[in-house]
Amino acid sequence: MTKAYIGVSRLERRFLTLLTIAFLLWGHSCEEAGSSSAISSTSMNVKPQASFGLPADWVSAWSDPPVECRPLQILHGVPRGQATPAAMKKLKESGLGGIVCNVDFNKYMASEAHWDNLVRAVEACSEVGLIVWIYDEDGYPSGAAGGLVLKRNPAFEALALTYDKSLKEPFVLRPAYEHTHASNNFYAARRYPNLIDDEAVRCFIETTHEAYWSRLKEHFGKTIQAFFTDEPSLMAVNIGPLPEDVRKNVRVVDRLDENVKPLPSVPWAGDLPAQYRKRYGQDLAAVRKSLFEGTRQSDRHVRRRFWSLVSDLVAERYFGRLQEWSQAHGVASSGHTLWEETPLYHVPLEGNALKVLGRMDIPGLDLLNSDPEAVIYNGWLTAGLPASAALLNGRRKVMTEVSDFSQRMAGKGNASLENMQATAAWQAALGVTEFTLYYNRGERLAEDYRAYCDFVGRLNAVLREARPSPEVLLYYPIYDLWAEYIPVAEKLTPQTQSIRMQQIQRSFLELGQQMVKRQIPFAIVDHELLAGADVSGAGLRIGAQRFRALVLPGGVELPKPASDKVELFRASGGHVFRAKTSQPEIDFNVLASTYTSGALSVKSDRIIVGRFVRDGRYILLIVNVGAKPYIGAVAAQNSAQWLVAEPDSGHLERSKVAEAGQISVSLAPRGAVMLIGPRKTMEMPAPH
Repeated sequence: MTKAYIGVSRLERRFLTLLTIAFLLWGHSCEEAGSSSAISSTSMNVKPQASFGLPADWVSAWSDPPVECRPLQILHGVPRGQATPAAMKKLKESGLGGIVCNVDFNKYMASEAHWDNLVRAVEACSEVGLIVWIYDEDGYPSGAAGGLVLKRNPAFEALALTYDKSLKEPFVLRPAYEHTHASNNFYAARRYPNLIDDEAVRCFIETTHEAYWSRLKEHFGKTIQAFFTDEPSLMAVNIGPLPEDVRKNVRVVDRLDENVKPLPSVPWAGDLPAQYRKRYGQDLAAVRKSLFEGTRQSDRHVRRRFWSLVSDLVAERYFGRLQEWSQAHGVASSGHTLWEETPLYHVPLEGNALKVLGRMDIPGLDLLNSDPEAVIYNGWLTAGLPASAALLNGRRKVMTEVSDFSQRMAGKGNASLENMQATAAWQAALGVTEFTLYYNRGERLAEDYRAYCDFVGRLNAVLREARPSPEVLLYYPIYDLWAEYIPVAEKLTPQTQSIRMQQIQRSFLELGQQMVKRQIPFAIVDHELLAGADVSGAGLRIGAQRFRALVLPGGVELPKPASDKVELFRASGGHVFRAKTSQPEIDFNVLASTYTSGALSVKSDRIIVGRFVRDGRYILLIVNVGAKPYIGAVAAQNSAQWLVAEPDSGHLERSKVAEAGQISVSLAPRGAVMLIGPRKTMEMPAPH
């Protein structure tokens, strides 16, 4: 809650909210009718409220957020007693907008009793007006259909090309199971299919998606709105074992062979050599050693080619197939990838995280941490990748799977309501709209859970139909990481890689972190999206979004199509900032001057600012992720005409002007507030 509302009871805040809403609705109707009887407040020395009243649909959604604005509870296998309208009505009354569910994991896909229960649950959601998303796996990672894909054909298993210098023939193909995420995850040790095998992916879709369609088709595109895929990956990398106390409790479905030696490996598919030859006119077998070692330019060239091909194949054959199936059946594809917060892992796990997320209708993230300060460490990248994938591909919705798993695993118990709300707010500031929850609802006060759901609903009431409006791009250096990546037998860490790899990753991460701390919103762009951008005046346009500045991490080498576009942008007056390899700092003050609204009068690296445009209005979401109050002001044109909206209390009021061009802002620890500008006072035209 904002500082002004500390000590005010929730009942009092709700009364004030209803009173404010009534005034705004009445004022808006007067404005529409041209009435001269709008409310005025000469004692506050402000213009009549009706002169800048919000549209009626905004206020209505703010007053009582609809289900599409509210969070969805993840329920794996809806309990039999909850597959009723009465039970679903209670979920709705708790503030939720729907559920993410699946057929029960027990006898997965094979029990008609469980299918009947799921059908009843979806019908109950339909009756009471809740949304349903379908979770597409027995546990995780997605793609296995609970082992049914490999049961149908063991040849569909994920493959790795390994390299063992001690052997006369060092290259060996083997299943990617031992020492991978397939055998080292919290759910089950289970062999895994090959995501770059067309037939394996087709089998997964037929086994899972088609089964849901055959039983629930009448609800697709109505109650059922999306499919959720969870942490699919290429597997051919050692990401390290689980802690021993966790490992001993993991279910072992497929026995592990302790004699399988950990080896450097890369993902493989039967037609990969043919695809490589078709694309590059080169025999992959003749140069495969370069995938594992070598510092010559020719070695780097082979690695770039290989990983570019792999990223295209996994984007097309897995994420693309899911998207095509979903769109053909009236629903959205969604979900998230694995280990989003470290770019190094993106290479072996999916080739190019930004690219595969771009093949989701609702790209998403996995946030296991409800400490709001996580955003200034690695949370910004976890959320920034899917938010950028959505924005740069002309979409708006972004999903989060959020929980307090880290706090609970550390023995700290459940996250507080304030931490949950601040965690939701900073994600919304970065562009997240769809909140799917692993929070344990039964262990929290019903009033707190309702307050959290209302909070998320109010954020979305204003922001879900708004467009994020960053004007800065941060270059995602996957093109360079492809060239530098060297597979290792041991657990993959930055320290196992070249100095150049470490410097580029560190520069990228530090630049993103520093921009977040300095309230500089940005989108993440790779070399392919950059090469396809349009330069107009001093702007770089990708789709509907126009950018005025580009930040390049230290040490990166742009491919010629992207480099040419950057030089054209620079020559046209665009701002290009390149960090040095040895010192990833740039002149952030100059970069921050790109924005004239949203600057803080009192600097703080614990304030997150999101910028949005909706219906000709400029919107700022300001979040205090820190543990101390914040008192200051925010720069805003026509500051006296802005509204202040508090998502915690639901309170709406006129802005308090600190001085010309500044709005007073007081935030409690973990507090958040939205500032909504008057119509047609934006710094730049709305995207079209």
